[in-house]
Amino acid sequence: MSPRIAIAHRRAAHRRAARAAAVALTLVAVAALPACSRHEAPVYQGYVEGEYVYLASSQAGTLTELDVRRGQQVAAAAPVFALESVSETAALDEARHRLVAAQAQFADLQTGKRPPEVRVTEAQLAQAEANAHKAALQLTRDEAQWRAGGIAQAQLDDSRAQAASTAAQVRELRNQVRVANLPGRTAQIAAQAADVKAAQATLAQAQWKLDQKRVAAPRDGLVYDTLYRVGEWVQAGSPVVQMLPPQNVKLRFFVPESAVGALAPGRKILVHCDGCAADVPATLSYVSNAAEYTPPVIYSNESRSKLVYMIEARPSAADAPKLHPGQPVEVRLQ
Repeated sequence: MSPRIAIAHRRAAHRRAARAAAVALTLVAVAALPACSRHEAPVYQGYVEGEYVYLASSQAGTLTELDVRRGQQVAAAAPVFALESVSETAALDEARHRLVAAQAQFADLQTGKRPPEVRVTEAQLAQAEANAHKAALQLTRDEAQWRAGGIAQAQLDDSRAQAASTAAQVRELRNQVRVANLPGRTAQIAAQAADVKAAQATLAQAQWKLDQKRVAAPRDGLVYDTLYRVGEWVQAGSPVVQMLPPQNVKLRFFVPESAVGALAPGRKILVHCDGCAADVPATLSYVSNAAEYTPPVIYSNESRSKLVYMIEARPSAADAPKLHPGQPVEVRLQ
């Protein structure tokens, strides 16, 4: 049986026993009421109950740190326990590097070629322009010589072909320079931007998983119990520490049918317990709509006086540490 199930069974059994005892005491107190003075405020029996907070991690792992001990008071955000996180740390590093690579590729697509590459193409263009100029001058001279009959037609054709070739090379290199200064295509940039966002999401997920390996106290409270020891394997979602914040301490008591009509949430009460230096003030938080009784009881006009109603009240956070779950108390209405 897991520690959490065992604790839940113990709590349920304790709650049933406490409620049965409180109901029985209440019935005894109700039966004795006529003998009391009408001016004396009635006293009702009850008990203290705690609504525990079970601290767990959404990830599995070996318990490497247990920073609290049973019975210790801890402050909100104080470290409580940690699980081994070698895999999660490595995944986080990988996600960071993938994001850096994606951002670098995105920036590269937006800037075009590197300046040294552009300068190489520009130098090639300058050389091609010089060759084209030289070929144009040679064509002009050969055309004059051909008209004078100094050269053959074949030589003139060669000069014209050379001039055309060098001019085409100039146009090609000029286009290459313009292309080298352009960023990547719109679709490529959009795709790379999506890769960057995906890498950012992966990084956030890896960071979250790593953070889940360390659990802190959600608020001030008492460490009621610790359920694992350092070195033990903890399944995902299994509680490691059981806490009781002072806001989660409440009182349960029972009143007869004749008194429940005058009770409503917000009413003040005084709670007396053995060993308390003074009565503890509390405020009603819940009034049950259903009657309870100790079976077997056959309902009749004579048995109506045996019906009781469960009432819940909460002390202030400052007074809550004075009370302990399972502790019997006496409640007096104000």
